[in-house]
Amino acid sequence: MKKIIAIAIKDTLVRFASPSEWLFFLILPILFTVILGSATGSAGDSRIVLPVVNQAENDLSARLISELEKSNAVKVKLQNVDAAQSDFNERKNSAVLIIPNGFDLKNSSELQLLQQPGSTDALIAQQAVQAAANRVSSLDQIANQSVTQAEKIQPFDTEADREAYYQSSLEKATTEISGAPDRLSVVEGTASDNIDYDPNANSSAGQLITWVFIPLIGLSGTFAYERTQGTLRRVLTTPTRKSTYLIGTITGQVLTALVQMALLLLFGILVLHVNWGRSPLALILMMVTSALAAAALGTMLGTFVKTEGQASGLSTMLGMVMALLGGCWYPLELFPQAVQTAVKVLPTTWAMKGLLDIVLRGGGVSMILPEAGVLLGFAVVFFTIGVLRFRYE
Repeated sequence: MKKIIAIAIKDTLVRFASPSEWLFFLILPILFTVILGSATGSAGDSRIVLPVVNQAENDLSARLISELEKSNAVKVKLQNVDAAQSDFNERKNSAVLIIPNGFDLKNSSELQLLQQPGSTDALIAQQAVQAAANRVSSLDQIANQSVTQAEKIQPFDTEADREAYYQSSLEKATTEISGAPDRLSVVEGTASDNIDYDPNANSSAGQLITWVFIPLIGLSGTFAYERTQGTLRRVLTTPTRKSTYLIGTITGQVLTALVQMALLLLFGILVLHVNWGRSPLALILMMVTSALAAAALGTMLGTFVKTEGQASGLSTMLGMVMALLGGCWYPLELFPQAVQTAVKVLPTTWAMKGLLDIVLRGGGVSMILPEAGVLLGFAVVFFTIGVLRFRYE
């Protein structure tokens, strides 16, 4: 046991002797997790930002802005004219609404909407502004009609009384319209979407697998380096059996991978708010079996490569391709059915499926047992080939 621990500590110290190792151990995994999580969608506000310059600053402009804020298509952002114009010129916004001084329905004042040419978002903003303006205009017409009918019954004593009646009618019309029943009944289809997808959860799980598999497959580089340097021959000429050396090397790398997984899971929980705590036992089982399968693949690959350079390039390429095809970067359901069937020969496919069963589907140990079993099967096959082909020169 002392020899196994010593070999594991030695390999860990060698691995982290270079500060650049932290780039692959923690920095890149976190960076790619954040990038992919935000790039593939989010649960935030998806409305189009519409800067509004309120130069009128009267009751009518306030009502118009209030109507716009109810829109499901645009999100109002109040700005002064200089800032709005500057952002528009730099194409930061697809449209800008300017409510001019003296904006008044009685004077036929016109709103000014600046639009970027050929922008679909600008057209959506235009439709939202037109709808809001029509609602405000309708309320004004109702209030004016009410004032006209009231004057027929009894004229107002003063203009102030007339204005007060107008405001009262306007408020009542607004209340009545806002409480009116919907004239459109929306029925959603009952067909279920066969893609369970959450941007942050998928990104957290996918990048965890990607950046843990690559260095574990890179075990082949460790074997190739020690073989070409002659250190492997010297170790095995001591009272150290081949099995002791292999167990020590693999154990050290697997334990390091589990620490890396734990840190990435912690980042997903604290920063991305991914619910990794649904079933701790199932999660630990998936972490261990995934690490063993990747380490076994690296052990087998180490018996085929000749140099450390070959091992490094091959492990990176193989890890990235397996991650991509295994659904770690994009949902596997987006691939053709033939590809979905073919990639079942990859351990990354089963590792990703198991982690998603936990974080998206709330699965426990019983649900992920098939995936864990397949990963253990990969580990046994790869380890067997690696041990049988293992040579120290």
